[in-house]
This record gives sequence, C-alpha cells and structure tokens, in this order.
Amino acid sequence: MAETTTPPPAGLSRAEEEAAFYHEAGLNAAWTGTRLALGGLSFLFGCFVFAFFYLQSLNSHHLWYPTGFPGPKMWLGVVIMALVVISAALQTLALQRIKAGHKGPWLQGATVALVLGLAAVAFEIYQLSSLSYWPGASGFASVFVGFYPVFLFIAFCVMVWLEMLIMRARHIPEIAFVEQPPTYAEAFAVQRFQASLSAFTLTWNYLAVVAFIAWVLFYLVH
Repeated sequence: MAETTTPPPAGLSRAEEEAAFYHEAGLNAAWTGTRLALGGLSFLFGCFVFAFFYLQSLNSHHLWYPTGFPGPKMWLGVVIMALVVISAALQTLALQRIKAGHKGPWLQGATVALVLGLAAVAFEIYQLSSLSYWPGASGFASVFVGFYPVFLFIAFCVMVWLEMLIMRARHIPEIAFVEQPPTYAEAFAVQRFQASLSAFTLTWNYLAVVAFIAWVLFYLVH
C-alpha cells in the first residue's frame, strides 16, 4: 500500500506544488509520529513493568501478594487478552485485502476487529468495577489497578481511531485503491487514509503485545 505520491509534473501552479509538499510532509509526519508515540508508550508501560518486578523483589512485610489475597479473575484476564490479540490479528489480515485493492473485505474485517476491541474495553471496565480488593491491599493490587485503567483508556482511544478510519473508507471509491485517482486531491486523500491505516495497525499490534505481556505478568507470574 503506497504511502508516497508520484512527483508532480512540471507546470503546476505554486499553490499546487505547495499542496503536494505539505501532503508529503504529512505522510512523513504520520510515520514518524506513530513511532515516537509508541516509544513514549513503551516508557509509560515500562514504568508499570519496573514497578511490578521492583515491588515483587522487595516484598516488604510480605505484602506483595499476601497469603489469601484473592487476585484478579483468571477467566477475565484470558478473555481481555484474547479479544485484543484476535482483534489485532484480524485487522492485520484484513489490511492485506485493502492493499490488494479490496475495500469491502477490509471493511468487514475492520468492523469485526472494532467490535472485538470494544468488547475487550467493556470487559476491562467490568474487571475493574468488580475487584474484590482495594488498590492499596497489596503491592500487586497497586500495580494492577494502576496499569489497567491506563491501558483501557489507550485501547478505547485506538478503537475510536479505527471507527474513524472505517467511516473515512466508506467515502473512498474502491477503484481508488487499485488505480490512480483522476485528481491529485483524491489521490492525496487515499494516500493519507493509507498512511493513517498503517499507523493504526502498527499501534494496535503494539497494544496486543502489551496486553499479552500484561496477562503473563498479572495472571501467570505474580
């Protein structure tokens, strides 16, 4: 899925040349901005990973995971992780269809991925609202209750991003993903959509990896 434009032909007006320049800059910004954002998220989630192992190693007064501590429900952890991972995998597979010029199959796959992602968010809300312990009950509880609201908020924002992409795609003719659109304005719109879709897919796959790591830490390693 190309994300760069063909160099504009000679004879364009200054306004058209500037539009092409800013379009290229926008595509580059989408690529760079996404990777910088993922770097920032890595530091954010890395703080929780550090807190997890640091407090676990200290185990002050044996209050990291005290005897009798109920812990989170295993089935909820499995469901949340599975929904996020399946949603990301399905979106990645559907992306190959739109790269091949088939918008319809991508729309179907993306819609299912959106439903699965929102279901994961709903289960996360249920998980946090039904905890049988308070955040300060143990070191484990503090890290757990700190991590999941942050992950929930970011996952929800990414699902809003996907919903916006689905709505944008509905207004782009399918032929535009196969042949060069007749005008530069239409070509620019398609390429901006492609760049945003690629950035979304990278971000959602990243969060799927985070969800899997969180499941291992909070449900298997604790």
